[in-house]
Amino acid sequence: MSLSEAHRWISTFLDANAAEAGAARNTQLAYGRDLRDFADWVVAEGLDFATLTRDAIERYLIHCAAQGLAQSTRARRLSAIRQLFRFAYAEGWRSDDPASRISGPGKSKSLPVTLSLAQVEALLAAARETGRSPAERRRNTCLMELLYATGLRVTELVSLPVAAVRGDPRMILVRGKGGKERMVPLSAPARAALVAWLADWDAQASSLRAKRQPEPRHLFPSRGRDGHLSRVGFYLLLKDIALRAGLDAGRISPHVLRHAFATHLLAGGADLRAIQTLLGHADVSTTEIYTHVLEERLKSLVLDHHPLAKT
Repeated sequence: MSLSEAHRWISTFLDANAAEAGAARNTQLAYGRDLRDFADWVVAEGLDFATLTRDAIERYLIHCAAQGLAQSTRARRLSAIRQLFRFAYAEGWRSDDPASRISGPGKSKSLPVTLSLAQVEALLAAARETGRSPAERRRNTCLMELLYATGLRVTELVSLPVAAVRGDPRMILVRGKGGKERMVPLSAPARAALVAWLADWDAQASSLRAKRQPEPRHLFPSRGRDGHLSRVGFYLLLKDIALRAGLDAGRISPHVLRHAFATHLLAGGADLRAIQTLLGHADVSTTEIYTHVLEERLKSLVLDHHPLAKT
């Protein structure tokens, strides 16, 4: 089997998956990367997708483990392979599904890294001082306030259309994974930061119109291909903000702020189902991990401060 033939299988599967399952763009990219690595191995071994056996797929997983890939990465790769061969069987490309009965390595149940309220406040204060101009500092403040107030995924945050936040809204409509929409409320500090940044946004849009150039569609525009601040761009910005706040930048990421949002809500007495809705989780079991974070904190509190726990 040639590499081009293998890639045709993969591209056809990805196109169908996007059309039928409504898979999010980042999910599609991850599937593509994993399946291309699998295809490289299959071709290097002189094998063929059309005749590949269960034993060969298991040898590929052993190969991945030998490379030192994390358990979660290997589980994700097997998931992509399973879906590819399920599709191939449904399309009649194969008379069997060699991946259907392979048990994967599973995913480790590690607790999410989160932040204390004091650390979040330090990040928000640092964002107000990070930037080369007042407008940039107001944009950075708006990014951070929105992220902590809503728990948005980083892609949802950076790709927000400006139309979604017009009129000083109390709630905004967010398009999440697979195109699913949900409403999330805005806190008073987030709304104030939003109003301040929109004044700068409008001034920039007015300047573009004066030059007969189209105004941006996104709340956080950039000159990149997508027209908005990229995930990597925001990730690097967050590292700068963390350093200014005196925090360990290696522990800070957009997803850690999302975890902090959920953990602090739960600690404040919020209902788990409400948090599931706000985060856009399809299954409440995904949200339940935050109850374990809270349990660990309560356990630590007792062990550190209860007089009978001291040796």
